Amino acid sequence: QVQLVESGGGLVQPGGSLRLSCVASGSIFSINAMGWYRQAPGKQRELVAHITSGGSINYADSVKGRFTISRDNAKNTVYLQMNKLKPEDTAVYLCNADVVVIGPIYENDYWGQGTQVTVSS
Repeated sequence: QVQLVESGGGLVQPGGSLRLSCVASGSIFSINAMGWYRQAPGKQRELVAHITSGGSINYADSVKGRFTISRDNAKNTVYLQMNKLKPEDTAVYLCNADVVVIGPIYENDYWGQGTQVTVSS
């Protein structure tokens, strides 16, 4: 099995910054795409940023120029640097990974439990 564990959330004032991390562990052969999603109360889950194993990246329009996604393949970790945070960025941020699992080998999609980000003065 594979586990994704997020960290780095918290309370920050508007205009502030946070850095989220997500570490994947378990019976991992390789990880294809990794991404960050968010879900605010009463709203649908939405894609924030996505990065492929080859480094191709895409962002939601609402975060372009403010958020940066990156990954460390050696550590099975994906990061989300969030700058110039706004109250509307408040949500639970969830990590997602498309993982090739060992024993037997198969591909599956995994989610973390989420980390709360609150932007408020």
